[in-house]
Amino acid sequence: MAAAGGSPSIVEYFGGEDGYRCGYCKNETGNLSHGMWAHSMTVQDYQDLIDRGWRRSGKYVYKPIMNQTCCPQYTIRCQALHFQTSKSHKKVLKKMLKFLSKGDVPKVVSEEEPMDSHIEDVGACDFAYKGESHVSQSELTPLGVDHAERVENEDQDTGEKKEEGNVHKVESDSLRLHADKETPVPGEPSRSAKGVHAPPKPGKGADLSKPPCRKAKDIRKERKLQKLLQNQTCTVEGSQLQAADQVFLLQNSKSKTNQPKTIEDFVFVSLPDDAQHKLEVRLVPVSFEDPQFKSSFNQSATLFAKYQMAVHKDTPSECGENEFTRFLCDSPLEAENAPNGPECGYGSFHQQYWLDGKIIAVGVIDILPYCVSSVYLYYDPDYSFLSLGVYSALREIAFTRQLHEKAPDLCFYYMGFYIHSCPKMRYKGQYRPSDLLCPETYIWTPIEQCLPLLEHSKYCRFNQDGKAVDEGRIKELGRVRVLHKRTVMPYSVYKKRRKGPSDEASVQQYASLVGQTCSERMLLFRS
Repeated sequence: MAAAGGSPSIVEYFGGEDGYRCGYCKNETGNLSHGMWAHSMTVQDYQDLIDRGWRRSGKYVYKPIMNQTCCPQYTIRCQALHFQTSKSHKKVLKKMLKFLSKGDVPKVVSEEEPMDSHIEDVGACDFAYKGESHVSQSELTPLGVDHAERVENEDQDTGEKKEEGNVHKVESDSLRLHADKETPVPGEPSRSAKGVHAPPKPGKGADLSKPPCRKAKDIRKERKLQKLLQNQTCTVEGSQLQAADQVFLLQNSKSKTNQPKTIEDFVFVSLPDDAQHKLEVRLVPVSFEDPQFKSSFNQSATLFAKYQMAVHKDTPSECGENEFTRFLCDSPLEAENAPNGPECGYGSFHQQYWLDGKIIAVGVIDILPYCVSSVYLYYDPDYSFLSLGVYSALREIAFTRQLHEKAPDLCFYYMGFYIHSCPKMRYKGQYRPSDLLCPETYIWTPIEQCLPLLEHSKYCRFNQDGKAVDEGRIKELGRVRVLHKRTVMPYSVYKKRRKGPSDEASVQQYASLVGQTCSERMLLFRS
């Protein structure tokens, strides 16, 4: 998928940072990653990067050094179209329905869901801005056609195609500075990084390596509820659904007998006329030009600060408006609309949960060509009894399914990273079916096959085919696209022009991490 308007991604690569503090095991210098600053990024490039293990925090895109970092972080995705609600998921959905319709508040707040911020990579805040770019916008704007310089003769001895030698002419006004993140790392097994972890003790939660068991009583109860649901109409709070969408959701809620209930059966059921509360979910583009985003900004920023101070013990200066903007509003992603894409378009969004006219939670998401990628969640701690982390994740899975109707390629829900070495972070594995990304071959592997391997070693290659390699690996370094002195050129040309020590090792590392395809599409800024 080409970028709308042809604006390419522009990135600055920083290489491997020094070790920084790990938010999971609290090791002061054990968290290791490669990083780059994304001045702007197309949704297709970011999709391809997260499929190589990268992830963004604001405009900083990073990729854990998997075989060296203290807590390896494996990209996890849920197969949204085949998702089945578990017993605990249904509990959360029913709890919300009871609260909305009757005002019921559970007497005991459940501690079973650690998913307070269901995409928890807060640690990214700590290091994301160490390498913040200070390059001016003018340096990042390629020269227009009139100033484009021809460099084909410089490259004759490389044997590359003639058109590669031409400086790509990019209109200066087609480049807007926005960004995206995510960075892959070559995974070579390191024996020293392997640590043996004892299997979970009895009573410490479900065994994720086994399918969830279901009681006959529950199955009978579900069948009865299915029949009752046949006659109910579906409504979506606060959403303007087209007739076709309503029919789709209605069909989904009328599950066949013997089928377990879907999320839609709980989420899109009509509430009684005398319902105590009204919940409305609004999708707002992350843009200060958008009136809804602008008008709700102060309320949203205040909620973020309240959440960070209560849940993550931040000081007020650590979660002010600037931090909120930089972490959750600044995005490198270029908004884009495609004929076969969702009506809302692709890009970065805030999904706001309005309860009786005030925001109680915000899910920060990226809508990409093949997935909805969850970035972060913050909520009002006064409503923690509603398990909003789990509830919002389920709503985002339902939202992914809804987008799939208009955009057939969009069928996955990316939950960020799965960290098996940190028991508190294993809850993401309970959203089934889900896959983990092999850190060496970038092939998706069902989580059931990965868990036994992770019990023996915190770093694992999941692809069991010993001959399999990274198919997207860099094969021709000379074809990497570079932006140097406002001129776009292949690396083979830049290498000859460059004065001073060689930077080939750094460019080689960058290209190996982003892969051949992205390295030929994105512009690597060189000063």
